[in-house]
Amino acid sequence: MQKTVKLDKRAQAAVHNAHNLHRWSIPYFVWLGVFAVLPAIVMLVIMFWDTEGISFKGMEWTITNFTILTEKSTIIAFFNSLKYSVVTTVVCIFFGFLVAYELYKSKIKNKYMILLLLVLPMWTNILLRINGLASFFKANNIITDIFGINGYGLDIIGTDFAIYLGMIFTYLPFMVMPIYTSLEKIDPLLHEAALDLGVTETKKFWKVIVPLASKGIVSGSIMVLLPCLSGFAIPKILGDGNVTLIGNIIEQSFTNMSYNQGAVLAIVLLIFILGSILIVNKVDKEGETLL
Repeated sequence: MQKTVKLDKRAQAAVHNAHNLHRWSIPYFVWLGVFAVLPAIVMLVIMFWDTEGISFKGMEWTITNFTILTEKSTIIAFFNSLKYSVVTTVVCIFFGFLVAYELYKSKIKNKYMILLLLVLPMWTNILLRINGLASFFKANNIITDIFGINGYGLDIIGTDFAIYLGMIFTYLPFMVMPIYTSLEKIDPLLHEAALDLGVTETKKFWKVIVPLASKGIVSGSIMVLLPCLSGFAIPKILGDGNVTLIGNIIEQSFTNMSYNQGAVLAIVLLIFILGSILIVNKVDKEGETLL
């Protein structure tokens, strides 16, 4: 009888805590609705408008805005976005796994302090970081000034290499964190069991470690791929306008008040993003590896 009363009290406490958590989450859902859901609904509507700017005067229902998807510049931009995002994601998987695995194997007591140092640059504005890289990538920068070797800097602004470096530098932490989280959840007994079965360290890595870290790899890949695919600041600043991604066309469309065509491209990207989120939910249902 006493056990039943204790269980009932625990159940009531759990329900009370869940109710409190629900109340605390209301501001987040309001924020999400106003600044995410509502703009998406507006874009869904104006993509079928034929009007200048956002105006109900002379508004006509049309599908001509979708012709932007068949324009040569848009197709090239989609191809560039896919190329840069895929290459950046592959490179981030390689280096991100190396960093996460070495940190996982290390005997450092406070590993999360190392992760904090890795994530710390992400707390600063991304435009400041990109402009800092841009100044460093020029022929004359602070390094060349200090050592008195003006004119012998990297001088790679406006090249593909500069864009790749900028994307990798910016988004690599998004790969390290989920992979490290997956590695930390591996039972240490599995390492001993694998070695007891006679496998080598190399086989253990490929047969045990990598498969068990696959959730982190998939989550990290999505978190790197999506911002690379939709971003416009890095190619605009580091590419010096020589390379156009789909994010640049969307930004130009909204800047030039071509909201209708910009909305079409934004919705296409949004569909891709939602599909990617569904993939992450399938692979990592508990959300254990997400930042």
